[in-house]
Amino acid sequence: MDYYKAEYIWIDGAEPTAKMRSKGKVVPKGEAPPVWGFDGSSTNQAPGENSDCVLNPVFVCPDPIRGGDNVLAMCEVLLPDMSPHPSNTRAACAEMAEKFGDFDTWFGIEQEYTFFDGIKPLGWPDNGFPAPQGGYYCGVGSDEVFGRPIVEKHLDACLQAGLMVSGINAEVMPSQWEFQIGPVGAPLVADQLWVARWLLYRVGEDVHISDSPNKGVTARLDPKPVQGDWNGAGAHCNFSTRQMRENYEACIDAAEALGRNHDLHIANYGDRIEERLTGLHETCSYREYRYGVSDRGASVRIPWQVHRDGKGYIEDRRPNANCDPYKVTELILSTVCSAAS
Repeated sequence: MDYYKAEYIWIDGAEPTAKMRSKGKVVPKGEAPPVWGFDGSSTNQAPGENSDCVLNPVFVCPDPIRGGDNVLAMCEVLLPDMSPHPSNTRAACAEMAEKFGDFDTWFGIEQEYTFFDGIKPLGWPDNGFPAPQGGYYCGVGSDEVFGRPIVEKHLDACLQAGLMVSGINAEVMPSQWEFQIGPVGAPLVADQLWVARWLLYRVGEDVHISDSPNKGVTARLDPKPVQGDWNGAGAHCNFSTRQMRENYEACIDAAEALGRNHDLHIANYGDRIEERLTGLHETCSYREYRYGVSDRGASVRIPWQVHRDGKGYIEDRRPNANCDPYKVTELILSTVCSAAS
């Protein structure tokens, strides 16, 4: 029998930050990846005496790791009665996106992450610290950039998977990088971001450092990977509605609306957000909300091009690197579109 392999990817019930899980299934050619199951008692999603949970594929794309006809299947988690599992944040996001479908919303998420070699960031000295921040952002050269071969492999993998990846760059802290997904509507932008995260981890498994005792390079979404005078890691979320892409006042209205719900967003934008949003290192304090044109120290930035053109989008700079993009996009949809309705 002809067959292909499908890697089922899902989000577990770990708290305060969910982790990714995956397992492979052999599927007859000509059939779509079917609904499948897993042991929820091993992922903090069910008790041992009633452990079955359901995987429902919601986004399927080519598998660049295995190649051929094999696929990756991003799944939402359901209960055996086919209702959303309590850990399933996608269902609420999809419902909100459908509710406000007339707004034709677009999202672009900038995912920052940090490479680690064991307990230290990749390329950092065993004792002490590298030179202070300054030359690392979009840097070039082996003294300023660490991990580029992995970044390039990850970018190629995302493109081969058909994801809407739009760019990569080295970030302000050495060994910290970023990729961008979008512009895409919700919940698809979050589906693709989760798959891109999985590919990042998976590519890192196969990269080995000759002088390291560790088996591979790990990518972490820690919002403050190194304490002290170093940038944290975020997932800035660019957002627009059809109205915002036509009218600058709609951009201002969206920024104002986000301020009225600031505490709710902060509570759902990633664990340990207070360690990152301090008011330093290109952030606004989590205790404060403000927006401004070209202001990277604001909670929400209005790009200068948007101000010049009188239309476009805004950037919510508050979400952590470890945020759940389903929650972030759901909240932005709810807050901005409800205010504009």
